[in-house]
Amino acid sequence: MSTSTLGIIGAGAVGAAVARRAVDAGLEVIVSNSRGPQTLAELVAELGRRARAATPAEVAQAADLVIASVPLSAREKLPRSELAGKTVIDPMNYYVPKPEWSVPELDSNELTSSELVQRRLDGARVVKALHNIGPKQLRDLVRPAGAPDRTALPLSGDDPAAKEEVADLLDVLGFDAVDLGTLAESWRSEPNTPLYAIPYVGQPPSDLTSMQDLVAWVQAAPGVPVPAARVKDLAAAAVRGPAGFRM
Repeated sequence: MSTSTLGIIGAGAVGAAVARRAVDAGLEVIVSNSRGPQTLAELVAELGRRARAATPAEVAQAADLVIASVPLSAREKLPRSELAGKTVIDPMNYYVPKPEWSVPELDSNELTSSELVQRRLDGARVVKALHNIGPKQLRDLVRPAGAPDRTALPLSGDDPAAKEEVADLLDVLGFDAVDLGTLAESWRSEPNTPLYAIPYVGQPPSDLTSMQDLVAWVQAAPGVPVPAARVKDLAAAAVRGPAGFRM
C-alpha cells in the first residue's frame, strides 16, 4: 500500500466517515473544510494522534492520495494547481435540489459528473469511488481481506495506475474493488442505477411515501454485504437514464 497519508477535502458525513475508518486502519489523515482548520478541532480530537486539520491547499500538497468529498457544485473551489499530479478520489454525486442548479452537460448525458470533475482537475488523475454507499454502511460493512462476506465497491477512472492506487486504499479500508472502466462509464454506479445505495441496505420498506423518507431510511439502515460478483452484475444491468438525484 503506497498511501500512508490520506487527505480529505470536505469533512461532512462521508469525509468524516472515511477519516474515521482510515485512522482505524492505521493511516495518517489530514482533513479540511471550507471554514478553516480551527472548525475541525472536535473531529481531529476524536480521530486522535494520527489526524490533523489543514486548509484544502495544504491537504492537496501534503497527502499521498486525496478524497474530494465536497458537493459537486463546489468543484470549482477545489485547489486545482495543488492537486496537479495527484490521484483524487471523487465521491461526488449530481444532486439537483433546485432547477437552477442543473448542469446542461450532465442533463444531456454528454458527460458523467466525474468527467466534469476531471475537466476541473485537469492535472490530476480522478477516480470515481466511495460515492454509492452511505457513511453508516461504510462503517458496518468493513471486513478483513478474504472474508466470505466482504463487500465490494465500484470504481472508475481513466488512469490504470490511479485506479490500482484507489483499489489498494479500499482494501486497507476493508473493501474489495470492482473496476467499471473509464470515467465515461462511471454512470453505471451513479444515482438512478441498480448499483446506487440500495444493494448495501436491502429492500426499503413499502410504506415510505416520499424521497425524503427513503433517503432518511437509507442513511439509518444497517449495511448488507454486496460481493464483487453482484457489483459486476448490477453494473452490467444498468441502463442509462436521466442524470442526477432530484428531491
